[in-house]
This record gives sequence, C-alpha cells and structure tokens, in this order.
Amino acid sequence: MNVIEQLDIILPELCERIARVPVEKFDEATPCSAFRIRDLFDHLYGGASAFGPQLRGSAEPAVEPPAPTDETRPAAVVAAIEELLAAAKSPGAFERTVQLPFGAVSGEVLARFLTVDGMVHTWDLARATGTAYEPSGELATEVLASARDLIRPEMRDGDTFAEQVTAPADASPLVQLVAFTGRAV
Repeated sequence: MNVIEQLDIILPELCERIARVPVEKFDEATPCSAFRIRDLFDHLYGGASAFGPQLRGSAEPAVEPPAPTDETRPAAVVAAIEELLAAAKSPGAFERTVQLPFGAVSGEVLARFLTVDGMVHTWDLARATGTAYEPSGELATEVLASARDLIRPEMRDGDTFAEQVTAPADASPLVQLVAFTGRAV
C-alpha cells in the first residue's frame, strides 16, 4: 500500500473521531503525556495548517486560520486535516521541501510522518475517550516500518517523541507502534 492509500485510511478515521468528541471531554488526558484532548486538537490543527500550504508550494496559508474556540475546534481541526490530505495529493507535493520542527524534509517524507502521527494520535484519542481503535494489521505493520525508518535518536527529546517503551512479546503491530513512539502500553 502506498503512502497516499495509507493516509486515505488513517486521516479520515482520525477526523471521524475528532468530530465525535464533546467539548466536556476536552480536558481529558491522553496517553501523550504533554497533551490533553484540547492540546492534541491544537497540535493537529497547527501542524495541518502549517504543512498543507507547504505541500502546495507556499510557506504561508492563503488565509491565516482563526484560532479555534472550544465550540469550533473539532470542525476546524477536521477541515485542516482534510486540506492537508488534499495538499498531499496535489501535483508536485512529494517533491517539495517541507520544514518540520526538526529540519527540512521532502513532501514524501512528511507524508510518511503523517501516517505515523495520524495513527498514533488516533490511538491516543481512542484511549482518552475509552473507544477501540483497531486498524488492519497490514496497515499498522507498514506504519510501524515507516516509524522505525524515520524516527532518529535525536528526535526522542520527550517533546517530539519519547524514549521507546518495550511492548509485550505478543503485541499487535499497533501496540508495537505506540510503544516505539514512547507511549506506555
């Protein structure tokens, strides 16, 4: 499965979950120690709002998005992620250079990071809301392989990624992935 096919599965699932979170749950903790649900939404919104325009060849969004309020936050995050997915599919997106917090990468590398980020944050949101998340083993295995290829030791600063956690020997590919990114499993 190519990276766009992966994103076409992962990001809509994430968006569906975001849209279902009621405002009264925004202060719930997530497995990502730095984020409550509100913070996770803001992280996703900020990244999507920054990376989408870069994938289209612009350093800045066409219109600076307004900061979402609690009432508009889920819809704003979903719209930003949907635009990011569309930008990843735009002509030339994979060949463009995108600036990430840890350095410049190609659009294709960003797309691979988005599969990791999208799957892990879907798991974070599922855990925070007490719902199940079970992507196919094939998809999770492919995303885990990308994570192992992309995440370098210097990225494990506790902010970008935490230190790897040991997953149980019989762990599913999804559990191995979240453990690899530093989540307690």
